[in-house]
Amino acid sequence: MQQAGSDLERIVARSLRQAPPAQAPLMAWPVVCGSAVAERTRALSFLDGVLRVAVADAGWRFELQGLAPRYLASINRYTVEAVRRIEFVVMLPEPPEQDAR
Repeated sequence: MQQAGSDLERIVARSLRQAPPAQAPLMAWPVVCGSAVAERTRALSFLDGVLRVAVADAGWRFELQGLAPRYLASINRYTVEAVRRIEFVVMLPEPPEQDAR
């Protein structure tokens, strides 16, 4: 089982290193943060070494900021261009569209 996990990690790492440098951190975010966090966050942009990630509220931002060093170490294993910082941004949910009647 451990062999399958390391093989999968090599495949993911190779794919992400071949992605455009500006896109690789966005694509790597769900891999490094895990499915539970990925379902509640969204990588928005990567510019000048800063990965911006949308979170639902200040509580999520606080919790994830504490995990940021771990995420940085993981994400930089997969990307060519270094991610220096992760900025967690509180994004309010978009209101549902109104029917135009």
